[in-house]
Amino acid sequence: MSPSHPTELSGYAEKLIRGRRATRAFRPDPVPEETLRAVFALAGAAPSSSNTQPWQVEVVSGSLRDRLADALQAAHAEQRTTVDFPYREDMYSIAQQRRRAAFGTALYGALGIGRNDHAARAAFDAESLRFYGAPHVAFLFTAGDAGARLAADVGIYAQTLLLAMTAYGLDSCPQGLLSFYADTVRGELGLDRGKLLVGISFGYADESAPVNHITTDRAALDATTTFRC
Repeated sequence: MSPSHPTELSGYAEKLIRGRRATRAFRPDPVPEETLRAVFALAGAAPSSSNTQPWQVEVVSGSLRDRLADALQAAHAEQRTTVDFPYREDMYSIAQQRRRAAFGTALYGALGIGRNDHAARAAFDAESLRFYGAPHVAFLFTAGDAGARLAADVGIYAQTLLLAMTAYGLDSCPQGLLSFYADTVRGELGLDRGKLLVGISFGYADESAPVNHITTDRAALDATTTFRC
């Protein structure tokens, strides 16, 4: 069969990739330990430059998860942000800003929060630091000097992890906001090294929550990809 023709595997891959979505309301049910270990073992197959595997992953559950959520909300209330990787609002292009705005409209619309209800939006952001109710959260740190190249490898690992979670029937949400409080996370986890790239809340979706039924568009292929000969 020609490699350009769809195969049984390609059909499964499309279903897996397109079926993954960000979940923002979870049931409290914990994931069995054997499933946790299987998912993170599979994610470890992610590629990296020269097989360096420059990720350090901290999976937090139970009472530590609860204490960390409290600490994050306190840091947020006191505006004690510590960001390991620079972030600027003006880093987005005009096209990217339009996509963000469209997403925000869909998200807050599903929550019943008006466009100009800044207090309600701020309250939702603060509550998200409790991991949207997920029983587990994974923090992805970079080892080494944590430059852009290492961060790219950890980003590849993150997508592999998200797809592994989907394959095992888990739901997830990467949360950039969690990385804004890197010192708080390190302090609560007793870490003295590693730069925090992202946190991923995960577990089982609360399918009754309207916020879990929003849809997002993807840019047309030609808007992001150029084929050159």
